[in-house]
Amino acid sequence: MPDPSQWLVFSIAAIVLLVTPGPAVLYVVTRSLDLGRRAGLASVAGIGIGTLVHVAATTLGVSAVLASSPLAFGAVKWAGAAYLVWIGVRRMRTPDPEGPRAPLVRQGLGTIFRQGILVNLLNPKTALFFLAFLPQFVNPVHPVAPQLLALGLAFTAMGTTSDAAFALLAGTARRALVVGRGRRLLSAQRYLVGGVFVLLGVTAALTRTGG
Repeated sequence: MPDPSQWLVFSIAAIVLLVTPGPAVLYVVTRSLDLGRRAGLASVAGIGIGTLVHVAATTLGVSAVLASSPLAFGAVKWAGAAYLVWIGVRRMRTPDPEGPRAPLVRQGLGTIFRQGILVNLLNPKTALFFLAFLPQFVNPVHPVAPQLLALGLAFTAMGTTSDAAFALLAGTARRALVVGRGRRLLSAQRYLVGGVFVLLGVTAALTRTGG
């Protein structure tokens, strides 16, 4: 296992990365602003499950195959980009809700949870991140796979905690924004949220293996 000094360096590096919002945080915040805290937390749970799959893939060496195969990388990248754009377009085409709690009735938490899993699974940059990041903190004296798994699980736990905090904050902000402001704000929110998802999809489509 990594020694205490390696765990310390790993923890500091992980915290620095997690407090710098990336696409996953933007996804969670957008979900929370659009549908509320429960939906945001469901998205966090889904992303966490997807992250665990990436950790397992890194431990088993599957991520190395993805990194070395432009065809595999491109297939996953375009599938993920198309899925995000589809979510965004669907959100913009959805009729205006009648109140701040209506979206949670219209879209079940189970669906949001599954979407979070797919969004993370179809992001090849996550797999490449773990492939590049985790081995830096491995002690070569000991077996590598258990160390990669332990580091990946630790990073997933830290990431899930920080994402949940973002979800709760954004969900609270949504309640303050929506209550008392009626349908006009909710209608504008529909297009804003949909546009964010489309932007995330376009960004994912422009991602290169080394970028």
